[in-house]
Amino acid sequence: MSHKALAPLMGLAFIASLGGVNAQDAGKKVISTPNAPEAIGPYSQAIRVGNTVYLAGQIAIDPKTKQVMANASIEDQTRLVLENIRAVLVADGLTMDHIVTTTVFLKDLNEFGKMNEVYATFFKSAPPARATVEVARLPRDVRIEISAIAVHP
Repeated sequence: MSHKALAPLMGLAFIASLGGVNAQDAGKKVISTPNAPEAIGPYSQAIRVGNTVYLAGQIAIDPKTKQVMANASIEDQTRLVLENIRAVLVADGLTMDHIVTTTVFLKDLNEFGKMNEVYATFFKSAPPARATVEVARLPRDVRIEISAIAVHP
């Protein structure tokens, strides 16, 4: 067999040898805090891999009462969602300034301006990159969900 024919086979052997590598081996760490709503499904509040923290989407649930604020205004829901994100970040020694990107899911894009006013108060300097999308429905019939990615310095 020629060297050219062996190269792909050697590559496949290397990839197969990595088959036993899992997320824990890659440095995956669960971030959790009682100061934010506990996960209501098979997911974590956040996962840290290396210096990057991937935060699950937060909705307007009061972590103390575990009650959903489904009937609250978009401003109140946005504020609580961002406070919940802050709590998860604090659990890993970070602040809102460490967020590099967010994804905002809105039930009604007509509420973008009101959401944006509250959002801006949490990101005064160097706000993160952001994507905002309107969705048909969110968990527990809330008006907003926000996920984020943060990076340790």
